[in-house]
Amino acid sequence: MAGQLLGPNTVPTGPGFQLQPAPQQVPLATNYITDFNFLNQYLPDTYEKEFERYGNRTISSFLRLVGAELPSNSDLVKWAEQGRLHTKYTQVGTGAVVAGGNVTFDINDALVPDRATTGLTAGTIAVRVGQTIVVTNNDDSGEFKGIVTAVGIAGGLNANQISVAFYAAAGYTGGSGAGNADATIFIYGSEFKKGSNGMQGSLEAEDEIFDNSPIIIKDKYAVSGSDMAQIGWIEVTSENGASGYLWYLKSEHETRLRFDDYLETSMIEAVPAEAGSGAIAAGGDVGNKGSEGVFHAVENRGNVWAGGNPVALADFDAIISRLDKQGAIEENVLFLNRQFGFDIDDMLAELNGSAQVGANGTSYGLFDNDQEMALNLGFTGFRRGYDFYKSDWKYLNDPTMRGGLTGTGAVNGLLVPAGSTTVYDQILGKNAKRPFLHVRYRASETEDRKYKTWITGSAGGAATSDLDAMEVNFLSERCVCTMGANNFVIFQS
Repeated sequence: MAGQLLGPNTVPTGPGFQLQPAPQQVPLATNYITDFNFLNQYLPDTYEKEFERYGNRTISSFLRLVGAELPSNSDLVKWAEQGRLHTKYTQVGTGAVVAGGNVTFDINDALVPDRATTGLTAGTIAVRVGQTIVVTNNDDSGEFKGIVTAVGIAGGLNANQISVAFYAAAGYTGGSGAGNADATIFIYGSEFKKGSNGMQGSLEAEDEIFDNSPIIIKDKYAVSGSDMAQIGWIEVTSENGASGYLWYLKSEHETRLRFDDYLETSMIEAVPAEAGSGAIAAGGDVGNKGSEGVFHAVENRGNVWAGGNPVALADFDAIISRLDKQGAIEENVLFLNRQFGFDIDDMLAELNGSAQVGANGTSYGLFDNDQEMALNLGFTGFRRGYDFYKSDWKYLNDPTMRGGLTGTGAVNGLLVPAGSTTVYDQILGKNAKRPFLHVRYRASETEDRKYKTWITGSAGGAATSDLDAMEVNFLSERCVCTMGANNFVIFQS
């Protein structure tokens, strides 16, 4: 950038690309680059070896570590996840401050939107006559147990009402006020008289149906035939571990690596387009539909820790308490930015007493470290009810991506349950085990859109058009399935 001095902390506005290095000096279409100006009076002295000042610049690895890739032949992926086994209502009102042995309650909880598909019509509540329930006042003023004597219209009540007869002689005493959220109730069993009929009515299993749509991701690299006729050489080592000589136009390889990164970051960051949005309008008749990325799924169906990093054991106890109420997955992985990783290290070090430095240096775990030893001040994980393993996530550290973002909603880490879950796959028509995170890409017997690349033009060996250039095209069509999002935790600023 002529005339502008960039400091070492300046975030580059356009990171470079990378090519497929050739092991020898052969002009291939995959290793050509143009970085030097030869229109000078004298040719400059140049180092043959390219200096890798940013190290490995790619950020993709997250989904490869925790997920899998599976084909799909549809533009809509659907799956069903189990609902809760037991029934609990938290917005229970009495309409007035009441006391007595028989009380009518209003169930004001909003029904799950697609609960009607499970056999429960709108306004129907999953409580039946003869069931025994616990009623607790939401102001913590009392707990009471009773038996349901009437439900809804069939019991002479409104559709959302139940009548309860209490076991205690004093009956039920209402909370501090009347309203729609006075009490919480849950079912713990049932009781019937001798010689009575059986339970009236039945409950259908409550499944929640989720779906996601794949999006088409594209990129392209182009170079004119004239530029390809001028060859220079430089030795490089690419991010994928290969090394060799490239033409002075290594951008095709870096386009490929950047595209690989976008395949992952699209699955992480994508959001569905809302009705009436500009994205849909900009897409014309078909529209840009978007997709549900990992962050969007966890923010809307999972657990959000907001307000900074949890830096104390009490914070993690609160997270663990929340996980107890979800799937209680035994092993979890924390993908973190660098500061969050340090915060956990500091917390564990303090708990371990390592902050106390004696004559023999700091002590970690079972080892008494000598003053001459290099001390390991980091932890790979810990156990507190569940196993938590932590890993630095390069995507959250990279300054050209999410690294350094500290504003409202900035992501500092993501807790991902390890292992797999069983779901009903609508395409297969049967239960299947799937990783909690996995990618579905469009594919059939004749078309595989997992990762397509092709060359067009009339240069570099291509002969598909009269364009005096070589164009390398990239395409993929995919979406990510975040199953059991209630077991995930996203950590935000």
